[in-house]
Amino acid sequence: MTGQQERDELHRQIWAIANDVRGAVDGWDFKQFVLGALFYRFISENFTNYIEAGDDSVNYASISDADIPDEVVIDAVKTKGYFIYPSQLFSTVVAAANTNESLNTDLAAIFTAIEASASGYPSEEDIKGLFADFDTTSNRLGNTVKDKNKRLGDVLKGVAGLPLDFDDTEEDMFGHAYEFLISNYAANAGKSGGEFFTPTHVSKLIAQIAMHGQTTVNKIYDPACGSGSLLLQAQDHFKNHVVEDGFFGQEINHTTYNLARMNMFLHNINYDKFNIQLGNTLIDPHFGDDKPFDAIVSNPPYSVKWVGADDPTLINDERFAPAGVLAPKSKADFAFVLHALSYLSAKGRAAIVCFPGIFYRGGAEQKIRKYLVDNNYVETVIALAPNLFYGTTIAVTILVLAKNKTDTAVQFIDATGEQFFDKKTNNNVMDADHIKAIIDLFDSKENVAHVAETVPYERISSDANNYNLSVSAYVEPKDTREAINITELNAELVTTVANINKLRSDIDAIVAEIEA
Repeated sequence: MTGQQERDELHRQIWAIANDVRGAVDGWDFKQFVLGALFYRFISENFTNYIEAGDDSVNYASISDADIPDEVVIDAVKTKGYFIYPSQLFSTVVAAANTNESLNTDLAAIFTAIEASASGYPSEEDIKGLFADFDTTSNRLGNTVKDKNKRLGDVLKGVAGLPLDFDDTEEDMFGHAYEFLISNYAANAGKSGGEFFTPTHVSKLIAQIAMHGQTTVNKIYDPACGSGSLLLQAQDHFKNHVVEDGFFGQEINHTTYNLARMNMFLHNINYDKFNIQLGNTLIDPHFGDDKPFDAIVSNPPYSVKWVGADDPTLINDERFAPAGVLAPKSKADFAFVLHALSYLSAKGRAAIVCFPGIFYRGGAEQKIRKYLVDNNYVETVIALAPNLFYGTTIAVTILVLAKNKTDTAVQFIDATGEQFFDKKTNNNVMDADHIKAIIDLFDSKENVAHVAETVPYERISSDANNYNLSVSAYVEPKDTREAINITELNAELVTTVANINKLRSDIDAIVAEIEA
């Protein structure tokens, strides 16, 4: 079996568990139990490997809880961020799942204990509430304790049977399984799915743009991080680079915030290398003491409402004050853009997915575009193909910001052509070659007819364009209409008219003969 076949089989098994076990429960509602069980297995096996340290003579699962010295607990929490006793391990719980009549309450107690193990340590905030959405007493699992235990046992045993062994690619195996589940739940959840997960292929493009040309970065930041998919694609791309202080993100939705933190662990990013915070980025921004960031990636919610001008203090906020105007209350897109810009370092780059309307509308949005262009912060604007995201068919645009440009021109790339994506049944998809083609254009800044145009500041700021940043305003679309040879067409018309006249003459002759 090839590597791809093995991966396809793993996908089949994972999705079978997700669907078969849930019964009549809606898949979107049930996702927390499958994702939570996968996370529980991961941290259990990860912790076991840490304790055993490759010593085959040590079998951590067989040790009595009472035999664990306090100093071992303290050292483990300082290193791993949490502690799991042998009786609390995933494998221990699964072994007795069929006969444990208090499985649901035992699991709840274990999850509480794991989170509590970090209390008073630097990892406390990173571990606190991780299992909050894995509610083992939820009626979604069944109306009776017996029903709940049966379904929980089935989920645990299903996850236990997945071929996710710890080897040289352990983080890829568990991380890939988690990403697969999240992406499938997002794909089947419609609009709500797209709000917490950026498709992997789009994430790869955004991460590579933000990182392009940088050999080292201090840290990476996503101000609307969802389940962390953008940060993790950045992590994957950074494997050949140096990241000094790790991964930072803020998320407003509590469930999605927990998914992001789990996602970090499952990709083998330890608690001291990430900082995911819960809160509203626009009115309660975190990480003010951690900025600036060398790489910022973001896919903020499109055109959401925010307090805007209803809060008069915001115009004095250091993030928005330089532009002299706030984003409209009904469309917070540029509020996220200005927030990202204020967190960006002098050498860094931000790549932000944006709703196309913000690039041509008037009013406050036009004034913010003017501020961005006049101060030479806009490096590139990239129009992507439609139907790349879950829950929406719109063709979004990537805005690339930088503070270290060497000229005042702005690059525009039209990546909506079929050479930049493949058409699939439900969504369009960019493969590695498509992403490379866009990155090559981004890197070269060369003009390519009907695809890319680097436009001088004077043209963008002219009365004719008035700071319009739509790609279509500068990249002329290819004329796909059929070319017509006028000379040949005229010749054909002459012949046709002659034939018609001869036919009329013949008909007149026949009529005259009949009448005679």
